[in-house]
Amino acid sequence: MTPTLRFILLAAATLGFSGIALGAFGAHALKETLTARSHTSTWQTAVLYHLIHAVALLALAGVAATWPNARAIAWCWVLGTLFFSGSLYWLSLGGPKILGPVTPIGGLLFLVGWALIAWSALQQTKA
Repeated sequence: MTPTLRFILLAAATLGFSGIALGAFGAHALKETLTARSHTSTWQTAVLYHLIHAVALLALAGVAATWPNARAIAWCWVLGTLFFSGSLYWLSLGGPKILGPVTPIGGLLFLVGWALIAWSALQQTKA
């Protein structure tokens, strides 16, 4: 297994595991807190994007050997999850409002990762 493939699979497993755990934690242990703060939907959005990118990483692992920028895509999605979902989790629990601007940075990293997918696909057709 190549180092890139190992990284992508470990990232997918870590994000998948933590996304499920945080989803369950929010639905059960934090239900009252999130409801009282009116942040249930914010938490759910964080979990949704978290899990979507865990699955996307798993799919990326299938083509990692043929795409030279697979590692860059993976890093965009890992950091995007940390910034986007992480800031939403923190804000949902009453974290400092200064984290608000971090969320769009995560969203931008998600977009860059997806744009790199398109770029890779275009490069494959030229080869």
